Amino acid sequence: MAGIPHDHYEPKTGGEKWLHKRLPIVALLYDTIMIPTPKNLNWMWIWGIVLTFCLALQIITGIILAMHYTPQVDMAFASVEHIMRNVNGGYFIRYLHMNGASLFFFAVYLHIFRGLYYGSYKAPREITWIIGMIIYLLMMGTAFMGYVLPWGQMSFWGATVITGLFGAIPGIGEPIQTWLLGGPAVDNATLNRFFSLHYLLPFVIAALVAVHIWAFHTTGNNNPTGVEVRRGSKDEANRDTVSFWPYFVIKDLFALAVILAVFFAIVGFMPNYLGHPDNYIEANALSTPAHIVPEWYFLPFYAILRAFTGDVWVVIAAEWLSFGIIDAKFFGVLAMFGAIAVMALAPWLDTSSVRSGRYRPMFKWWFALLVVDFIVLMWAGAMPAEEPYATISLIASAYWFAYFLVILPLLGVIEKPLPQPATIEEDFNAHYGPKAHPAE
Repeated sequence: MAGIPHDHYEPKTGGEKWLHKRLPIVALLYDTIMIPTPKNLNWMWIWGIVLTFCLALQIITGIILAMHYTPQVDMAFASVEHIMRNVNGGYFIRYLHMNGASLFFFAVYLHIFRGLYYGSYKAPREITWIIGMIIYLLMMGTAFMGYVLPWGQMSFWGATVITGLFGAIPGIGEPIQTWLLGGPAVDNATLNRFFSLHYLLPFVIAALVAVHIWAFHTTGNNNPTGVEVRRGSKDEANRDTVSFWPYFVIKDLFALAVILAVFFAIVGFMPNYLGHPDNYIEANALSTPAHIVPEWYFLPFYAILRAFTGDVWVVIAAEWLSFGIIDAKFFGVLAMFGAIAVMALAPWLDTSSVRSGRYRPMFKWWFALLVVDFIVLMWAGAMPAEEPYATISLIASAYWFAYFLVILPLLGVIEKPLPQPATIEEDFNAHYGPKAHPAE
């Protein structure tokens, strides 16, 4: 870790020295596993290993499924049934892959909200945050294209609705939509393109994850206090940190074991709980489902997309100011992607000099409301596009944007933070030292 004094790998045997001169891979692995880590990290820092496991699981199970899947509209649905019924262990591999996506997004949302609460996006970690948001966008694209592959009713009509959003872009929308689809409508070319990209993008994500890890290894890990590790001397740094191995590796593996116990219980006993029954009906372009619903992890942004209808004043104003270029459909698309963009801009929208939300009393309440707001958006996205759900979606969408664009900048000006510990060691001793737990 740059800037923090610590022991580096020193080859001892002749073989180690020979390899180290030519390919210092052992030194890279050693410095990664023995990285000095703030010793006050809490249980919200376990999601990195869960996400790493999920990525590996999705790639491995995806490769196996691709061996038996046929990306052709007349055979795709039947090939999935073939996997479920005839391939040895095929049903288990598919259920692992299907529910693995849900675990992936569950972990990434907790990872993101932890970063938002503890200020992990603040300097000098802005690039780490931006890389993380790019990974999240690629995850969304990969998951969407994967959802299309079973070629069920919800797959087909979900692809029709989502790709139709690009057609709302003025001027260039229709050519982009045609390029995405490979033709004028969702058909065989669409399925082939989505299968190819769904197979490719996880490897792009894996490369970005390596860069993401490299980035926070360079700047150092954030911690619940937001106080940086002392860099004056090796002794000071050692009082603030412990090596990642064995302390946090064992802690992370324990957490992963607990989470996987729940995950495998879901895979084994209720594997279709998070799916939609309509996706077990083969795609039919002549029969539209009564209620098109995306996967649960897309629901908050789907609610934002639907919230801005033509009778909402801000949409009317935007359409009038743009001389009709921005209509309700295009405004919804802008709002959906804008909801992700404002998260990415958090390093520059948060004006507070205090990094951790632990020492920001006003921020805590507004952040708690943001978490509730996200859950409300998820619920509203699963409901029909009618009252009262439309109004609830609009109010929840308004708060989402208000939090990042208005509340976060203002809090940095008006909020009076609580006193922070001078060092990580001080915080650690306060929570886990002898004074925090006096002898009986």
